[in-house]
Amino acid sequence: MTRARAVMRVVLALAMVGVGTLHFLTPEPFVRIVPPGLPWPEGLVWVSGAAEIGLGALLLIPRAQRLASFGLVALYVAVFPAKVHMAIAQVQLDPEHPAPAWVPWARLPFQALFIAAVALAKPAAS
Repeated sequence: MTRARAVMRVVLALAMVGVGTLHFLTPEPFVRIVPPGLPWPEGLVWVSGAAEIGLGALLLIPRAQRLASFGLVALYVAVFPAKVHMAIAQVQLDPEHPAPAWVPWARLPFQALFIAAVALAKPAAS
């Protein structure tokens, strides 16, 4: 199980750093899904991107893995309203190539899967 946790941590770390980097390289799709009632959508995208990069990197540092795991769970919960807004308002990440209407709804359960993956990847309590 220790090896599986280590592999899961590396996969999650790479995914989080990659997606977080996209928040800075191509912020427009992320800005589009910020719920309209929230202030400064660009800033929220930058903060969430920085959190994804930082927490993803921390997953690779043994002494910080538990903290990173809890931080990622909090982040997944914090961005869930954007995912719900995306589904309800049918916000397209790429308006030039719209996804079918069911796709954002199908993405919602993935937040729970990401949380489960982080829980599985975190080191066992010592």
